[in-house]
Parts: sequence; C-alpha cells; structure tokens
Amino acid sequence: MKLISLILAAGKGTRMKSDLPKVVHKVNGVPMVKKIMNILDRLGVEKNILVLGHKKEVVLEAIGEKNTYVVQEEQLGTGHAVMMAKEELEDYDGNILVVCGDTPLLKAETLEKLYEKHLATKATTTILTSIYEDPFGYGRIVKKDGLVKAIVEQKEADFEIQAIKEVNAGVYVFNSKKLFTALSRMDNNNAQGEYYLTDVIKIQVEENEVVESFILEDNIEILGVNSKVQLSQAEEVLRIRKNIELMEEGAILIDPSSTYIEESVKIGRDTVIYPNAVICGDTVIGENNEILGNTRIIDSKIGNDIRIESSVIEESIIEDRVTIGPFAHIRPKTHLKEEVHIGNFVETKKTTLEKGVKAGHLTYLGDAEIGEYTNIGAGTITCNYDGVNKHKTVMGKNVFVGSDTKLVAPINIGDSAVIGAGSVITKNVPARALAVARGKQFIKKEWTK
Repeated sequence: MKLISLILAAGKGTRMKSDLPKVVHKVNGVPMVKKIMNILDRLGVEKNILVLGHKKEVVLEAIGEKNTYVVQEEQLGTGHAVMMAKEELEDYDGNILVVCGDTPLLKAETLEKLYEKHLATKATTTILTSIYEDPFGYGRIVKKDGLVKAIVEQKEADFEIQAIKEVNAGVYVFNSKKLFTALSRMDNNNAQGEYYLTDVIKIQVEENEVVESFILEDNIEILGVNSKVQLSQAEEVLRIRKNIELMEEGAILIDPSSTYIEESVKIGRDTVIYPNAVICGDTVIGENNEILGNTRIIDSKIGNDIRIESSVIEESIIEDRVTIGPFAHIRPKTHLKEEVHIGNFVETKKTTLEKGVKAGHLTYLGDAEIGEYTNIGAGTITCNYDGVNKHKTVMGKNVFVGSDTKLVAPINIGDSAVIGAGSVITKNVPARALAVARGKQFIKKEWTK
C-alpha cells in the first residue's frame, strides 16, 4: 500500500486536567495513540510518523517500541504540525493519511474505504466527513457538484452554512507533493495566529484541484477525546465493541454491561464470563471455562474446562480442568498444571504445581515446585525469604502436608513423605518418611480447679 500515516500527537490536552500527555491516556487498556497505531497497522500503511511535542518521552515510553517521529516544539496549529514532517517526507511520492492521536474510535475499515475512494476518484485530497443532526462546533463541509469547495469553522459560518449537517472529521488523505506545495503557501493570518490544515483545502480549491469527501455513517467514530468525560465515553464504546466481538466468536457474557474486557484479550467458545469480571492485557482464555464474578485476570494464559471464582490471577499459566477460588491470589510466574485445585484464601507466587495438586485453604506457596497429587493442608506456608534472599521449596509426588505447617526454605521434601500438622520443617525430608517438628504436648490434670 503506497500510503504513509502522519499521527498528530503533540498537544498537551489542557482540558484533560492531567500531568500526562493527552494521547497516552488509556482506552480499553491501550494508550489512545497506540490504539490509533494498531488501527493503522491493520490498514497496512508503509510507515507511521508521529508528530510529538509535549512530554514526547512519556509518549514514546507509552507506545513501547522504536518509532519514527518528528518534534513540534511550539504547537502552532494542525498545519504547522504537518509542516514539521516535511523533511521526513520530502522524497516521498505517494499519499499521506493524516489522523489525530486522540480519535481512538476510528475503525480500520473506515480508513480503508476513505483511501479506496481517494484512489478511485484520483483526488488530490479526500476528507473524512460525517453527518450530525446538531453539528454545532464542527467545521462545515461546503460542496458544489459533489466536490468539496471549503471547510468553514463554526465561528466563521453564516446562517446558511450553519445549516449544513456534513462536518469535517479531521482525517485526510493527501497527495504528498501537492500537500507540501499548499503548505508552503499557507499563512497564520487569523485571530489565533496559527496554521490550520483546513487552509490547505482552500488553497487547493483555488488551484482547481479535486477535493473529495467520504461520508462516514457512524459519527461516533470521529469522537475526539479532549476531557476525562469524553475519555469515559470512548472507553464505553470500545468496551461494548469488544464484548460484542467476543460474543459473536462464541463466548458467553452474562451481563456485558458490567464486564470489563480489554482490547487484546482472547476468549474461546462457550467460556462463560459472569458480571463484574475484569480481564486485562495479553490474556488468552480457552474454551468451556467458568469465570465467576469479581475475578480479575491479567496477562495470563488460561486453558479449558476451568472454574475461577472471585480470585486474582496475574502473569500466570493455568492448564486444563483447574479450579481456583474463591478469594485466591495467583501471583506472577505461577504455573498450575492439569486438575490442580486452589481453594479459598490461597496465594501462590513463582510456583509450579504439578498435576492434581490440592491446596484447599489459607495457604501461601512461594518459590516452590510441588509434585503430582501432593496435598497441602490448611495454613501451610513456604517460608521463602530469609530477609535478604528468596529460597526454593521442592516437594515430590504424593506428599501429604498437615495443617499449619511451615516449610523453611531452602528445603526438599521427597516423594510420598508425610509432614505432621503444626510442624516447622527446617531440614530435608526423605521419600516416604514421616516428619514431625513441634513442641511436646503435656497435660496438667485439674488445672482449672
């Protein structure tokens, strides 16, 4: 595709009332500017060029990879922003798609149709437009014989032009060479002393260039996010879109309106998501699972036929037929293999539980490897931290750990060993051995008398 994008993302966004640059605020788990970049990548553009300004380092950190960018030190209007990319584009002979970094509701399909019309009509410029019943505040699209003749801003529009319902969406496809020719003729003779990209249209019309428009059916796509209120509106739209997409692919959402699932999440067929679930990041969930309410899953891989209730799972792998919760905390680098059971108030961290392990109640398992079909009694703790370093607990197969046991790492428990309840184990336990380490019981008769 002979198309380069120019993403305008230099502004501070004062109406956001935030220390962060506007374009790094997240919508459905993704910074707005990154959301735009993902859309453009799906479109198949050759290259994205960002126009950055306010706190550019914060923006670059938020998008998380090497990117081509230019800097607009002073924000002197949209036309001025595009002019900053002249050196980067001076040898380019193709089309440029200009979008704003604060319009995260745009769809790749919309931009593709805009570009297709630009090519089909051989226009110099094609503008994305939409129809509003109440277009107050938007620049109006003035046409003659179907072609764009002007974009007139609200404050400059007379009553006749204010009656026009077709408005400028602020997204353009330009012929590169003719764009920079027009930009060289632009001035800032206006009340704000800024260079407006819409003046390019005026200049091109005066030169009898063909300026087309593509009318967008769903005007919600052109919502620009300029405040926290608009941010929440965009968030709601994207969340609904994501939930619909998942349901159309076979997932079951009991109450989509109370379910938060971020953009990058994947969920398999017949997995049931109950109200108040929050699923974030690069999470992949398989088929036939039950994710009950008040569960939060982050950056994790969840297999099939799993039941999770009111629990938190972070950066972990959960294999098939596992049950978790209620009120479990599966912390990063946990790997629960097939048929593991994690019960209420159990916490794991950097731990692998092999097939069939059970930890039913009130337990902490950190920095541990636990063998198949081992049973962990209530109140068990792997004491993995000595105040300076973390140490590992290794447990074999078919071990039975009695309730209220402390395993002081580093320690190794052999296959089929039995640990007596209430023990504090500080030495390795051989396979098939019984280990008991607790104070001796004594009885004083008639004590209360």
